[in-house]
Amino acid sequence: MNGELTTMWTIFLLVLGFCRAQELNQQLMIQNPCILKQTCHECIQTPTCAWCAQPSFDGKRCFQPNINSNLLLQCEERYINNPDNVFTIMESRKLQKASRLTSSSSFSSSSSSSSSSSSSSSSFGSNSGGFSGSGHEAIQISPQRVSLKLRINEAYRISFNYAQAEDYPVDLYYLMDLSKSMEDDKEKLSALGNLLAESMQNITSNFRLGFGSFVDKVVMPYVSTVPKNLVEPCPRCEKPYGYQNVMSLSQDTHRFAGEVRKASVSGNLDAPEGGFDAIMQAIVCREQIGWRERARRLLVFSTDAGFHYAGDGKLGGIVKPNDGKCHLDNSGSYTHSNVQDYPSISQINLKVRQNSINMIFAVTSEQISVYERLRLHIEGSSAGTLSNDSANVVDLVKDQYNKISSSVEIKDTASESIKVTYYSSCLDKSGQLKQTNKCDGLKVGTVVQFQAEIEVTSCPPNHKHWHQTFQIYPVGINESLTVNLEMQCDCSCENPGNIGYIEKSFECHGAGTLKCGICECDPFHFGRTCECDANNNRHGNDSSVISGCRPNNDTEVNCSGRGECNCGQCDCHKRINPEEKVYGNFCQCDNFSCDRSGGTLCGGHGICDCGVCKCKPGWTGESCACHATNDTCIMDGSNEICSGRGACECGVCKCFVEENIRYSGKYCQKCPTCPGRCQEFKDCVQCLVYKTGPLSPEECAQNCTIKPILVKVAEANEEKDENLCSYYDSDDCRFAYVYTYDQTGKIVIRAQEERECPPIIHVTGIIFGVISAIVLIGMAFLLLWKLLTTINDRREFAKFEKERMIAKWDTAENPIYKQATSTFKNPTYMGKS
Repeated sequence: MNGELTTMWTIFLLVLGFCRAQELNQQLMIQNPCILKQTCHECIQTPTCAWCAQPSFDGKRCFQPNINSNLLLQCEERYINNPDNVFTIMESRKLQKASRLTSSSSFSSSSSSSSSSSSSSSSFGSNSGGFSGSGHEAIQISPQRVSLKLRINEAYRISFNYAQAEDYPVDLYYLMDLSKSMEDDKEKLSALGNLLAESMQNITSNFRLGFGSFVDKVVMPYVSTVPKNLVEPCPRCEKPYGYQNVMSLSQDTHRFAGEVRKASVSGNLDAPEGGFDAIMQAIVCREQIGWRERARRLLVFSTDAGFHYAGDGKLGGIVKPNDGKCHLDNSGSYTHSNVQDYPSISQINLKVRQNSINMIFAVTSEQISVYERLRLHIEGSSAGTLSNDSANVVDLVKDQYNKISSSVEIKDTASESIKVTYYSSCLDKSGQLKQTNKCDGLKVGTVVQFQAEIEVTSCPPNHKHWHQTFQIYPVGINESLTVNLEMQCDCSCENPGNIGYIEKSFECHGAGTLKCGICECDPFHFGRTCECDANNNRHGNDSSVISGCRPNNDTEVNCSGRGECNCGQCDCHKRINPEEKVYGNFCQCDNFSCDRSGGTLCGGHGICDCGVCKCKPGWTGESCACHATNDTCIMDGSNEICSGRGACECGVCKCFVEENIRYSGKYCQKCPTCPGRCQEFKDCVQCLVYKTGPLSPEECAQNCTIKPILVKVAEANEEKDENLCSYYDSDDCRFAYVYTYDQTGKIVIRAQEERECPPIIHVTGIIFGVISAIVLIGMAFLLLWKLLTTINDRREFAKFEKERMIAKWDTAENPIYKQATSTFKNPTYMGKS
């Protein structure tokens, strides 16, 4: 049972030690990232680190030259590997507009009908093709080519400028859905064809226009395969087809309206169309379409329906994926419509990006929401709402072009191991740089400066990929900044044929290769200098060799976990602080893990030796924090240790407790539970300072021999063993004083000059004030009552007057008075005698 507990305890200690070591390693990495790097390439792949490849160098080879200046001085300069980032501009032509004398009719010839993938990738950075003659081509990004040698995880910023050139060539290819539902749109586009050409020629004089149409794959269920429907799928309809290049890009823009007018509509069954097939062919068939190498390429896609995409071809039995190549015959018809599936959105996006195409989706209001979501997945694309009969097509194309040309978005073709971040202040020349790759509101000739922060995040496993070339380009523009990047992932002294690389080196006992000052041993040897024979250890001497690195058989940890066992001897680890040492036969000792006092090793009064403090004279204790004498326990003016009421331990008094009396204070001079002398001095302080109290002047002069010191405020300092006394006298006034003892033991009293008496209360005034207030309040009530009654009387009188005025009887006569005579009139008398 005891053996099992011992084993479990040993395992626990090992795990605890391992966790502690991991924690220390993390702390070391935070403080000094170079400390744990064991090879030159690991070292230089860490920012701010340098490697010393000097043979027989006694020190940490991977160090920080800006901090460890002593190591920098110890290592000869020719052996220091600390590569710098090197930036070189290889080609930098100034921004300029194209010359009027340049030819605009030459086409790019880098693609073919059989394959266009290679030509697509070569479109970046090409300065040839598209222009000839005595003029010059437009340059919209500068510089054009740079070289950069870059260390891992160190960011480097390069600046470049972009400006939209004046009168830059524009190629516009109009790709239209010619299913039956688009018949009225075709007629309107035919009528507006010349207006579209004139509108674009007002923007650039170097303009070319082309036209293509599409329906869908001629297989079920997309198109009816009934024989008569294959000839005429709908009234006044031509036979269905996949995609047809009707008119290649041409400066003869007047042909456009005629070609659109001659194009016939066709019909299909399902709602989505085969637009993706047409987009793919219109992009990759560069020679047939006539895309110029140095021009802004616009592909206008017009439809009133959705689209089929990769996987939908399986409904018609077409399972072969789209190969992304050109398949147009001599008449411009797509030959593989029924052979391979529709392309995917990612394929479309790839070809758009490789060929610098600006997609414009001109769709009806019913479909605009779908194509708005689609444009988010296709680089440099935009979407606009087309009226039901395409009457607004000219304004739509013009507005979308202005939107595209007034904005620049910078992207790159860097691999996953390269991180590129863009910064610009855009049009705010005095503003601060902000992280963005897009600027809006640009005009022709406006120069925008960008900064590209390039950082190599990791070294690719394949050394061939340490040299990479990528492009930084404006979206939709066939110009770019080419970056030739060399990743500095290793040291030259680690490669054969370089100084510092020596096979079977003498320093490695002929059993290893010296690389950058350290030995890389063959499979049969090990050790710092390959001094140990691995075969011998494996064949019987292993236990004896290892036992030399352990103090006994009770532990399985070599060199106390603080060193390496090399050929039976412990090679102790070195510390970051050169003053800290790990030593001993088993690395069991050190000079930094002793007890501390006040945050200082051995209290600053001793030396740490193998975990134990060795104190200097006059000091004692485990951390050398205790005085060896009792001088600090004796109060000034006294000869007794701790006032005779305690013991001196480590220079500090430990007070006794006697008969329930507890002493305290630095020298045990205080007794909180003992009766004080406040009452003893009370009467004398009253008569001497305040001339009050029970003692008469004669008794005061006879009995009081003390002389109090007058102060404004009596306050006690407990550290000086002062006692505060406070009382109230017969006048209800508070007086206070402090008594203490000087070094000779004589009593000292400090009394407060003035008593703290309560304010005098004038009773007569209070009574008079209360009576006056009652009288005044009574008078106020009487006045208020008088005012109310007066107002009421006046209202009653006014009411009486009003009633009297409207009375029916005359107030001038007595209503009960009757005259003595009465007069009567004969009603029949007519006035005749």
